[in-house]
Amino acid sequence: MLKKIDTQHSWKESLVALTQKDVIHMMLLGFSAGLPLLLIFSSLSLWLGEAGIQKSAVTYFSWAALGYSFKFVWAPLVDSLPVPYLTRMLGLRRSWLLVSQILIIAAISIMALTDPALENQLIYMALGAVLLGFSSATQDISIDAYRIEAVGADMQAIMSSGYMAGYRIGMIVAGAGALYLASYFGTTKEQYVYESWKMTYHIMSLFMLVGVLATFLITEPIKREKEFNHTAKEYLGLVFTFFISVCAFIACFVLTSEVSGTMKSGLTGIVHSQSLAGLFVEILRLAGAIGVSLTVAKFIISTRFVSQRLIQHSYISPVKQFFDDYGRSTAWLLLALIGLYRISDIVLGVISNLFYQDMGYTKNEIADAVKLFGLIMTLVGGFLGGILAMRYGVMRILFLGALLVVVTNLFFITLVYSGHNLAMLYAVVSMDNLVAGISSAAFIAFLSSLVNFQFTAMQYAIFSSLMTLVPKALAGYSGSIVDSLGYVPFFVIASCIGLPILYLVYLANKKLKLQPL
Repeated sequence: MLKKIDTQHSWKESLVALTQKDVIHMMLLGFSAGLPLLLIFSSLSLWLGEAGIQKSAVTYFSWAALGYSFKFVWAPLVDSLPVPYLTRMLGLRRSWLLVSQILIIAAISIMALTDPALENQLIYMALGAVLLGFSSATQDISIDAYRIEAVGADMQAIMSSGYMAGYRIGMIVAGAGALYLASYFGTTKEQYVYESWKMTYHIMSLFMLVGVLATFLITEPIKREKEFNHTAKEYLGLVFTFFISVCAFIACFVLTSEVSGTMKSGLTGIVHSQSLAGLFVEILRLAGAIGVSLTVAKFIISTRFVSQRLIQHSYISPVKQFFDDYGRSTAWLLLALIGLYRISDIVLGVISNLFYQDMGYTKNEIADAVKLFGLIMTLVGGFLGGILAMRYGVMRILFLGALLVVVTNLFFITLVYSGHNLAMLYAVVSMDNLVAGISSAAFIAFLSSLVNFQFTAMQYAIFSSLMTLVPKALAGYSGSIVDSLGYVPFFVIASCIGLPILYLVYLANKKLKLQPL
């Protein structure tokens, strides 16, 4: 399969591919994937703020999206567990898509029916947000697996472009669209009206019917037909183990809340930084909760309550198969490329809005340039990346995307010396977002080509979690670098850390014995 990622097509074939029904269906699924995210983050934050919830409590709700980072934990369930009755009628991928979409609609409805201004209802809002994060991450697992199995490797880039376009439009609807609706229905920061937000979130839940429609329009990938050769008891054992492990994770977080406050106070006096102390303690809490969860899962497995054969197939075999497919040295090289490919643009992206503000641009100017015009350029870049990948091969566009990221990061230096120049701002933002779209389309196609069809959901979930782990961890130090060195050295550093990626792409292409770059 991987050999096909460098299959080259004519310009006509590449452009015609945009109109194929598979690409249109992927746009619809992308829309339903992009819709839930901002209903947990920005839109919900504004709702809670208007309701008078303290900022510290508002930020805790962002943890509801942790499911996106840890979706590989239950991806094996989506890969191997048939949904009673539905899988027989719809197939494995479509049945899980439908279940997750119904849960998303239910979660948004729970949030809509909850008034966070009432103290006794805030817990229900939190439960709805957690359910929304979990179910939308499950939908992502199913969509990614379907996309990979529905078409050949040479079509993955254009499918990724369709997905990215739909995803961004979904984010616009859940972000700007939700805010426009809430304002239209009469709620403001000065005068909070619960009914306005209630109506807004109910309308958002109706938009999820776009994804439900797409689920019934698509057909189950033929490549995915398989025998479910485990008993119902074995499947239930796996679900029970997962459920108890999640409960242990949550319980650990709840039970350590008081002691963590004491630890933060004590550590603040040592490091003289409340933020640093809080970060360190929360990392310890997260690590401890993960450790407890794994220990509980290991204990249940040791009791033979869950099938050892099913655990082996669901969790161990996907990782082992990846190393068997590519060999140890090539596999580690590919994992390094996956984990570092986006490091340059993510490190810069974290600080970009603050940079625009420091350069004297107003919130409205930043919103128009970045959120509106920048989004359009990302969509254009995504489709352009898909077309170029079909025309010249994925690896060449993967290399081109990495090179352009290095170059465009340096363009931000021009904003430092140009003063309040809107034309320059739009020029830099357009190039940055165009390149981001091109490189993302090629990168998603590359990731899709690496998976083994036996373990599509699990392997891609691991890749998609890994690709942001190291970059986001390093991005946390962006502000410290700017404070110490200034913006110009920071942009040079952000550009330079992308140079080794070019060598990694070259090595990966050589190891995989694809066409010369």
